[in-house]
Amino acid sequence: MAKYDKADLERRMKGAVESLKSDLGGLRTGRANTALLDPIMVEVYGSKMPLNQVATVSAPEPRMLSVQVWDKSNVTPVEKAIRSAGLGLNPINDGNNIRLPIPDLTEERRKELAKLAHGYAEKARIAIRNVRRDGIDNLKADETKKEISEDDRKRGETEVQKLTDEIIKEADAVAAQKEQEILGK
Repeated sequence: MAKYDKADLERRMKGAVESLKSDLGGLRTGRANTALLDPIMVEVYGSKMPLNQVATVSAPEPRMLSVQVWDKSNVTPVEKAIRSAGLGLNPINDGNNIRLPIPDLTEERRKELAKLAHGYAEKARIAIRNVRRDGIDNLKADETKKEISEDDRKRGETEVQKLTDEIIKEADAVAAQKEQEILGK
């Protein structure tokens, strides 16, 4: 049974792109986006939970997020988690809800965020290349076990490289679009 599985490699590479999209979704641009709060973990009931499991996040206005905490006793921990998340947001607590005005981005902050987006893209490219390496290693192992010929291995390696280039191009496009959005161009 051959270990090389193109569909599995493609699935794993696309997973790296999806992960990149979710990382980039958490980066703040000038507009309110509920995905901004996705990575926040809140200390409630003696454990850390994702914010979306203790509250509803909405964007009632283009420059405002609203966090409606389900259990009133968790409002303070949620506010504390948002403050300490390093997003540059200043929560306004009105008892039941927490309002988050989205401040304008300074040019310096935009550049920092663009650099961060670039870093996320690089992480995704590394993950994609690791999947490529696994695929090529599997092809070599299959050839060693005489399950495929040298020609099949070379064909497979070309196929893996083509897939890798395609997926990396997709990841770069996603990152470039986010960088443009951040820099306001």
